[in-house]
Amino acid sequence: MSVSLTFTRRRAATAVLTAALLVPLAACGNNDTNKGTGGASAGSPSGSAAPKAGLTVLAAASLTDVFKTAGAAYEKKNPGTKITFSFAGSQELIAQVAQGSPADALVTADTKSMDKVKADTGTPVVIARNRLVIATGEGNPHKVDELKDLSDSKLKVVLAAPEVPAGKYSKQILDAQKITVKPVSQEPNVRAVLSKVELGEADAGLVYETDAATAPDKVDAIEIPDAQNAIASYPAATLKESKNAEAAAAFVTWLSTPEAQKILQDAGFQKP
Repeated sequence: MSVSLTFTRRRAATAVLTAALLVPLAACGNNDTNKGTGGASAGSPSGSAAPKAGLTVLAAASLTDVFKTAGAAYEKKNPGTKITFSFAGSQELIAQVAQGSPADALVTADTKSMDKVKADTGTPVVIARNRLVIATGEGNPHKVDELKDLSDSKLKVVLAAPEVPAGKYSKQILDAQKITVKPVSQEPNVRAVLSKVELGEADAGLVYETDAATAPDKVDAIEIPDAQNAIASYPAATLKESKNAEAAAAFVTWLSTPEAQKILQDAGFQKP
């Protein structure tokens, strides 16, 4: 009886010790799971933390300033994530994707450009809209008041090239009003148009409202009535060849969240 009782007590003690050892292990396991799924995060509307990764995002030139701000905000909310932006005209970005340039996400200034690489992207979502304005030198020295003024042969007008979204929108609204403009140059992206006006190399140019807003001390923005204007849409999508698919998807999703939308709208972009 004494041997049996001693053995039983030893088994009970062993069970208690084993249970005591398993508790912290289980706790560690729960912590690991939390690291994988995460708690609430501003970088993910679903409440799970965005995966840590270095992301390369190809983005339209007109997003240069606002995406730098948005990227910094996203990195702050998602420590361990680093976003590198490559800004260019949408037609250049599309060419990069077609050539297999390594990147994780794409944001263009029109849906037609995005459609050209639909076999290479996930489902795009429009994250913002924009509109055109006439940019002139500070103080509007040539008194440009409306679109038809751009047809003045004495005026040096610069436009984005026809293959650039801003150039397509410009041609669309000028053709609709039957206005003939002979530009002194056609630029590879809308920021180059703005730069020409800023430097005094052009008297006027058609740019997005948000571009003109980045240089308030150097250019004046002449509004174009809605009935004569065009609305630019900005679709964003992940790239199928991304090596950081989950992280790229998290960033693209974040662009539609209230936090990102506030950043975009504070910069002058319209709601999607």
